[in-house]
Amino acid sequence: MAQALMSTIARSGQGTGKPLVAIVGRANVGKSSLFNRIVGRRVAIVEDLPGTTRDRLFADTSWEGKDFTLIDTGGLEMKPLTARSQNIKDQVQAAVSAADVVLFVVDVRDGLVASDWDIADSLRGVSSPVILVANKADDIRHDSGAAEFNKLGFGEPIATSAHHGRNVPDMLDRIASLLPEPIGEEERVDYVKAAIVGRPNVGKSLLMNALLGEERAIVSDVPGTTRDSLDTIYRSADHTALLIDTAGVRRRGQVQPGIEYYSVLRTLRAIDRSDVSLLVIDGSEGVTAQDLHIAGYIHDAFKGMEILVNKWDLVGPEKQQEVSQRIEEKFKFVSYAPVAFISAKLGLGIDSIIPEAERIWRERQLRIPEESLSEHL
Repeated sequence: MAQALMSTIARSGQGTGKPLVAIVGRANVGKSSLFNRIVGRRVAIVEDLPGTTRDRLFADTSWEGKDFTLIDTGGLEMKPLTARSQNIKDQVQAAVSAADVVLFVVDVRDGLVASDWDIADSLRGVSSPVILVANKADDIRHDSGAAEFNKLGFGEPIATSAHHGRNVPDMLDRIASLLPEPIGEEERVDYVKAAIVGRPNVGKSLLMNALLGEERAIVSDVPGTTRDSLDTIYRSADHTALLIDTAGVRRRGQVQPGIEYYSVLRTLRAIDRSDVSLLVIDGSEGVTAQDLHIAGYIHDAFKGMEILVNKWDLVGPEKQQEVSQRIEEKFKFVSYAPVAFISAKLGLGIDSIIPEAERIWRERQLRIPEESLSEHL
């Protein structure tokens, strides 16, 4: 293995990731309907029952040329009576802490209630701007009722109807005006930016250390040890790359409050920042639904991809063909992604990872000449 020289670039892992907009409020005020209206497709589960949304949902969207990631959250109870409610509260607070803009949604039909006051008090110390949205104002007759929410101290509310789309463009204009200016493009460099991604405990940090030839990230058998994204320059005689090591992405229902939730955001941002994502899966366990979910996100983000089947040394020779065939079938929707069978622990197959990432990166930079296109029109 080529000797690697490394240097830490950043620890936040955010880079040029999209700004975050979090939708918060008590249960059944129409947060998920508003989320769906903004995103433009039915993503969140919407029912006329309190507490339907239990986990956060993410979606990338844009308005007036400004891209951002929208986060839907569960109904917030500031004085939770159950462990589940406390979990939701922790997750909502994590979303608010990470957000660049917060949409505080209230129900104009219910009027100002005690829960709205409690949530408002919790948002007063937030450094990001808060937009007050008086939802369910289906027609002009409800607009006068929105004025009552001025008492919350977040300025004049925007009276909207997520169901009918009323005044939603005005709300989006306000969001766009408050989004931070994009961080300047990361310095144009002549090497690939590769994000090492995957669910917890598949060997991402071990792979990082194996590639670098020395221990850089903390390696542990405890899932979720790596919580921040770590940017590291890899250099060898023939290759240079920026490696982004990330925390594992759990299934939505298993994301723990607080710090692990930040890890999910950082992983998604790391994928957004990358040229090529190195998706690590555990060959000894086979393909899981979460592996496919992460591959889908990479695909939707229009990033290059390598699928690295780690722990191949733990798969018996009699099972290797079966596992290989199953991987090919499961990842058929990203059939363009090359698959490599490796062992980060033993260093098997890792020498070709960076050269392959470079090949994918350079191929993605190729442009078809206009004259060639015209010949096929």
